[in-house]
Amino acid sequence: MEDQKPAVGKFAMNYGIILGVVMIALSVVSYVTGQALEGARWPQTVYYIVFPIVIMYAISAFKKNNANVLTLGNAIKLGVVIGVISAIVYVIYGILFNYVIDPEFMGQLMEVTRDTMIEQNPDMPQEQIDQSIKFMEMMFNPFLGSAIWIAMSALFGLIWSLIGGLVMRSKS
Repeated sequence: MEDQKPAVGKFAMNYGIILGVVMIALSVVSYVTGQALEGARWPQTVYYIVFPIVIMYAISAFKKNNANVLTLGNAIKLGVVIGVISAIVYVIYGILFNYVIDPEFMGQLMEVTRDTMIEQNPDMPQEQIDQSIKFMEMMFNPFLGSAIWIAMSALFGLIWSLIGGLVMRSKS
């Protein structure tokens, strides 16, 4: 019998879903503890640490399951697809959260943000505050925000997988 080579897509799908679930878990914890409205930064920090770890681990696992052979192209495919899949998983959760679980959350977040902006910058003109809020509302638009999130995840997946691929690729 011939050894079957692992499929890049299968690896990417599995690790992308894992990363997406980690993102959802961080979001749920910050929401349940009330820290999401307070603007807690720790969930993002944890995510920025976990993201490259998952990609590097996936590249390493792929190489190990592929007779210790890794091309730069396979590493890049893994990283980009992991980033995109994780973003899609999180986007689906975000849409469910904003339209089903807690439809009032975004309004509350905008109000807290407005109050914080006024508190931190009491001399800020009202039109500048309104402009900032308008920009935030645009960025939190589910379609635009989702597209940006997926694009950024793909970009960072590319960057981290390029680094991992250059370090771990097989030398011919």
